[in-house]
Amino acid sequence: MASIIVSAKERGIAGCHTCGQAVKMQNYAQIECPRCGAEVHYRKYDSINRAWAFLIAAFIMYIPANTEPMMHTTSLGNTSADTILEGVIYFLSHGDWPLALVIFSASVMLPLLKMIAIAYVLISVQRGSVSRKTEKTNLYKLAEILGKWSMLDIFVVGLMAGLVQLGALTTIAPGPACIAFAAVVILTMFAEMAFDPKLIWDQVDK
Repeated sequence: MASIIVSAKERGIAGCHTCGQAVKMQNYAQIECPRCGAEVHYRKYDSINRAWAFLIAAFIMYIPANTEPMMHTTSLGNTSADTILEGVIYFLSHGDWPLALVIFSASVMLPLLKMIAIAYVLISVQRGSVSRKTEKTNLYKLAEILGKWSMLDIFVVGLMAGLVQLGALTTIAPGPACIAFAAVVILTMFAEMAFDPKLIWDQVDK
């Protein structure tokens, strides 16, 4: 005889988002966790709308992050401003294709693919899709893990700006794209934090 699987939500149990304590809910009301005192609820409040708000803002900031200069270089009185793609082309033209590949992957492709992945999960949840639920959960986890590596360019520019300060000979200063790029990474991380992956499995329960 096949066993009937009953979800924790159907049993009136919710997990604390802060410490993970299983809490018995009372009439589906929000209560405090007996262990840490945090507010306990079945799902994150207004999860999809908040995730979309952060994600759309990240898509908007992605444009200046790739079109504005990432850093300003002054050498012997001559100042040049380079975008991320111009930096990739520079390394390719000088034969440093491994470094160009790393920068292009971490700074151009990775943030874009991460945003597309989150958008795909959000759209599938809104449409009530029940297919590939495990793959969608793994895709969300992968985007969450790899998101932090998108800050590679910011670290490189910050390191170079701190080390390469040779007065009138050569100086390096961060460009406006640094702020936009950091905003993309931070907003995408906020979108991941706002989304509740349990919503993927709620469609199956329905």
